[in-house]
Amino acid sequence: MTNRVVEEGLPYPFGAHWDGKGTNFALFSANATKVEVCLFDGDKETRIELPEYTDEVFHGYIPDVGPGNFYGYRVHGPYEPEKGHRFNPNKLLLDPYARAHAGQLEWNPAVFGYKMESGDDTTFDERDSAPFMPKCVIVDRDFDWAGEAGRQPVPWDQTIIYETHVKGFTRLHPDVPEKLRGTYAGFGSKPVVDYLCGLGITSVELLPVHTFINDDYLLNKKLVNYWGYNSIGFFAPDPRYASDVPNSLREFKEMVSALHAGGLEVILDVVYNHTAEGNELGPTLSFKGIDNASYYRLMPDKPRYYINDTGTGNTVNLSNARVIQMVADSLRYWVREMHIDGFRFDLGTILAREVYGFTEQSGFLKAVDQDPLLTTVKLIAEPWDIGPGGYQVGGFPPGWAEWNDKFRDTARDFWRGKAPVAALAPRLVASGDMFNHQGRRAWASINFVTAHDGFTLNDWASYNEKHNEANGENNKDGSSSNRSWNCGAEGPTDDKAIIALRERQKRNMLATLLFSQGTPMLLGGDEFGRTQNGNNNAYCQDSEISWFNWSLTTEGKDLLAFTKRLIKLLGGCSVLRRSRFLTGEHDPDLDVRDVTWINANGGPMQDAHWKDGNMKCFGMLLDGRAQKTGIHKPAEDQTMLMILNGFEGLVDFTMPEAFGGQAWELLVDTNIPDTKGGEDFPFGHMYQVTARSLLLLSLKK
Repeated sequence: MTNRVVEEGLPYPFGAHWDGKGTNFALFSANATKVEVCLFDGDKETRIELPEYTDEVFHGYIPDVGPGNFYGYRVHGPYEPEKGHRFNPNKLLLDPYARAHAGQLEWNPAVFGYKMESGDDTTFDERDSAPFMPKCVIVDRDFDWAGEAGRQPVPWDQTIIYETHVKGFTRLHPDVPEKLRGTYAGFGSKPVVDYLCGLGITSVELLPVHTFINDDYLLNKKLVNYWGYNSIGFFAPDPRYASDVPNSLREFKEMVSALHAGGLEVILDVVYNHTAEGNELGPTLSFKGIDNASYYRLMPDKPRYYINDTGTGNTVNLSNARVIQMVADSLRYWVREMHIDGFRFDLGTILAREVYGFTEQSGFLKAVDQDPLLTTVKLIAEPWDIGPGGYQVGGFPPGWAEWNDKFRDTARDFWRGKAPVAALAPRLVASGDMFNHQGRRAWASINFVTAHDGFTLNDWASYNEKHNEANGENNKDGSSSNRSWNCGAEGPTDDKAIIALRERQKRNMLATLLFSQGTPMLLGGDEFGRTQNGNNNAYCQDSEISWFNWSLTTEGKDLLAFTKRLIKLLGGCSVLRRSRFLTGEHDPDLDVRDVTWINANGGPMQDAHWKDGNMKCFGMLLDGRAQKTGIHKPAEDQTMLMILNGFEGLVDFTMPEAFGGQAWELLVDTNIPDTKGGEDFPFGHMYQVTARSLLLLSLKK
């Protein structure tokens, strides 16, 4: 304790807030009996009891404490695991609202609330954890967001998402200054911004950057939690990605500002479903010691144990009003203070759970859906978890977009010859069978064929089996259901025919992704064929397995050029990006169908064609005259034809007739990667569609 002056302060806002003269501290705990704020000057610790308790919030104001000061909390209360309480003032705790952190967790038995060596979580440990804990940092929030006032969000129907990792993207980048590689400053550097703008994507989605913890069992294997899905702080950018750690907050803002200056949005992958504290045998780092019974979902009849709908040991309790407030405050902070443009919610179903299960009327979804700030940014759910009724694709409320894994699975199966055309067709038109309700729009379907979790695009076409030996789990980790095909050889090969087929398969998948209705999400590196050597679970690989190799092969350079051309074409063909769902129904007033499915004979698909499991080649004709908005009038978009041949042999495809023209202009043939366009094919012409290839044609008026 100390005789230092402390005033009553205010119970809001939560966290440590400097006003220019001192800092107000406010911490929620419904079940604690006393809270001490701990100030650190090197190894010296000063403990100050927060004097006031208002509406379950401990608070106090300390003059002459400000930016740069390190702090944490010690929270007193009952240690009764059988009742769900795990208070232990011997443990230094991180502030849930901390804006910055310094230092790394050192795994020591002292960071556990119980006597870790005993394996019995009902014991009480009296060792001080402070020497082994990272510390919170009081920050100066001032930042000049020059040029940001007039920035406009990218409309959903023009959005192209690029999922990547701050460190992995830049760690080996030859044009990024070496000292900045792997950092926020490196990702915001001119070579990176120029590359992303040149690719043509609109929105960068970053894997988790909230402060997270490296798992002890990974460190023991000389591995780390590379992806970052192990959060311990929801308001602070992780300092491990900062080139200037004391100024990590400013460096992150400068990165965002640089990306915005290039016209790029920044979306964060966020993990509010669980924390790094694990189950009853996990460490006491923050929430567990502040108010375990409030922050986590506990077994109703045995509150010593945790509900584990996440598969990570614990589940954040989004049924508690203060926990909802913490998550909503975090989201608002990243939008208002950090100028983030959207969020992808890991295991999003968790956030919409109440004690009785998933509901789109959950407290959290209500809180977000009525928030005047959060409703202005992009909200993307990963719509599943491992709990009961956890798979909820299409089940989120209006205003939300969702990862559509059915698009991924069906596209993969079609191009390896395992899915019929009837399965692929609805995926090409934004999966209206799942998303077309309550006024939702086609952009709600986030289409992807690969993501951080699983094979890269190159590996999907190169491996039948996962190869995760480097993860140290005897290749037992990661999914064994990859829907992949190695095209004739497992892994690298010199066989020119196999290489040619693999390259065409990659082009097929990219074209399917980008030319389908909905919002495309491209996995970073797929545009040039990045490989992880068959590792489909590289979460622990902070190594060349995960880092982007910028020494592109000839095939890589060609694929990059092809991807850029597809994205450019997409930007110029608005009929490929309709926000209204395409239904194929005839509009008698306009005498038009928005989409017509075509068989290889050039006529409309009939029931017999859809039921023919041997049929592998079909076309999708998008009529540019179809109603585009709620106003019932014809549009003036270009009419397009996409032909997909998943058959292992050549197919003669008769060019169909279409209103307003006499011929089709070839724009893309994945068998001819450098197609320049301009070649015309009249109605009735029989085009020889190469085995496993895709065509895109525009109606010649």
